[in-house]
Amino acid sequence: MLLLILAYFGGVLTILSPCILPVLPFVFARADRPFTRNGLPMLLGMALTFAAVATLAAVGGGWAVHANQFGRYIALAVLAVLGLTLVSERFAEWISRPFVALGATLTQRSGDGDSVFSAAGLGVATGLLWAPCAGPILGLLLTGAALKGASVQTTLLLLIYGAGAATSLALALAIGGRVFALMKRSLGAGEWVRRALGVLVLAGVATIALGVDTGLLTRVSLASTSGIEQKLLDSVRPTLPAQPTIKAGTPLPVEGDMPSLDGATAWLNSPPLTTQSLRGKVVLIDFWTYSCINCIRALPYVRGWADKYKDHGLVVIGVHSPEFAFEKDPSNVTKAVKDMGVDYPVALDDDYVIWKAFNNEYWPAHYFIDAQGHVRHHHFGEGDYQHSEDVIRQLLAEGGQKDLPGGYVQPNAQGAEAAASDDATTSPETYVGYTKAQNFAGGDIAENISFNYHAPAALPTNQWTLDGQWTVGSEYAHLDNPNGRIVYRFHGRDLHLVLGPAPDGEPVRFRVLIDGKAPGADHGTDIDAQGNGTVTGQRLYQLVRQSNGNSDRTFEIIFLDPGVLAYSFTFG
Repeated sequence: MLLLILAYFGGVLTILSPCILPVLPFVFARADRPFTRNGLPMLLGMALTFAAVATLAAVGGGWAVHANQFGRYIALAVLAVLGLTLVSERFAEWISRPFVALGATLTQRSGDGDSVFSAAGLGVATGLLWAPCAGPILGLLLTGAALKGASVQTTLLLLIYGAGAATSLALALAIGGRVFALMKRSLGAGEWVRRALGVLVLAGVATIALGVDTGLLTRVSLASTSGIEQKLLDSVRPTLPAQPTIKAGTPLPVEGDMPSLDGATAWLNSPPLTTQSLRGKVVLIDFWTYSCINCIRALPYVRGWADKYKDHGLVVIGVHSPEFAFEKDPSNVTKAVKDMGVDYPVALDDDYVIWKAFNNEYWPAHYFIDAQGHVRHHHFGEGDYQHSEDVIRQLLAEGGQKDLPGGYVQPNAQGAEAAASDDATTSPETYVGYTKAQNFAGGDIAENISFNYHAPAALPTNQWTLDGQWTVGSEYAHLDNPNGRIVYRFHGRDLHLVLGPAPDGEPVRFRVLIDGKAPGADHGTDIDAQGNGTVTGQRLYQLVRQSNGNSDRTFEIIFLDPGVLAYSFTFG
């Protein structure tokens, strides 16, 4: 219920966003007509179409995106014709002739102009074109849809969001309709009002066709409404729940029973495990995914606990819940498990069944389960490792284990597994795919089409850009021609980039520069001092580890070969 309320108010707030401007002329095109037969069907058609398209785009993959692009082209053409009929009465009479026999009308003068179906059709076209600004609330809904898959709840939440937008538009339409009626009566300017609406419709079509609604207006919109939306979210749910603070030896509360592990699509290093077969064992469930830097930095401790206590009743299970599509490939996970030295059981949770059973929301997430099958503690994110080991020891002691090995696991982690710096001002995790891309400099991101980008001469801190011929998809950017670049002005000790080779598997050579020079002593583990490296697999690459401090630097990576897939940056 709380999510439904948030979704509704998130939709209502879109009326305050400049990105709603391009569709307003389509809404007001029928402002002088009865609301129940024109405005209401149009807004319902818009909300339903948005919910359907957004659901498919979030969970259906690239085919849905391309299908919607064709729908947008058709809708642009239909609405352009509508605008022209409003501007020119002669054009309206001419264009309406072929449609009369079919019972369809695009003009105000035809006998079926007040048809409910005609108004709903206009709403469908508007819904295909509407690209609402992805502020925190809509971002939460789309992320949840992509993560948890298609469901009645997914579509319902998006429909409620669309209904909220329709509500605010209905109020605007009610006010606008009265204003237009007053203008017609007082000024006798009905024809001029109709033509002005036509010009606005054509302007809206041009704005959407040129991508202004998803570029400039989106950036302005986020500045104007994100603060309000974030306050709504923060008021009902913290961004990260507080971790339990329980002193060693204090009885741990029972948080619930261990959920089933039956949803795993495959198991590595073990036959399938069940809650029944684990009874009598203390179990640590580690939700992770192999390209997640936070998971990678926690991994040395998880491995250490598994090795230290495996003969004392502890079973560690890694539940691999993928973030990117390539992490669903069993061969990729199998290789990562081997390369990372993970020898305890790993459940592949490609469909997020176990993730949802635990009601989990974080990578990494640790759940501690006692010998009776009760969840007794949890921890989200990195850190607090000594306390986690205290919990393991306490649960083992409760289960009757004696003579437990002393001390704490102290892994000598190297490379990307080394602990992050203590600098809280490091650059944020940054996605390259357009669905979650932020802080992009140098123009607008062209979605799903090959585009020649030009990097600006300088970047502010935490801004990034592309240079060369790239096709940016929802998850990654694909380099179409050799010598393409990615540039990032970052703050932090470490810089990591999730990369994959060309779709045909051919390795991609690259070179890294820091402030225009070879990295030298500041190179990461996946490149040499001259900055040379090769993308050979789909994984996280450590490209920078500054030897002295966490100063602001300009990172540049030049790919000498085409085909690379770039997913996301993380820092430490």
